[in-house]
Amino acid sequence: MLMWIVIAFVVAALAFASGCGSRAVFIPDQSPVRLGPGVKGRVWMLVDGQWTLSSNSIELPEGMYIVPPRFVEEGEP
Repeated sequence: MLMWIVIAFVVAALAFASGCGSRAVFIPDQSPVRLGPGVKGRVWMLVDGQWTLSSNSIELPEGMYIVPPRFVEEGEP
């Protein structure tokens, strides 16, 4: 009986812990946001008039503004 309680506890703990690694927060498309410390990711860059996704993750500077696409005219860097 004790073994089943331990197994149930371990399974429950693993189920809860698996969701703690990353969390998505959806930001409304109403205003710009500023980056906090330690933000890394792949970015789109305008190269010769063509949007190109970076091959590697880069560290983005703290305080940089991020705006929704509707704030930028197409073709603008």
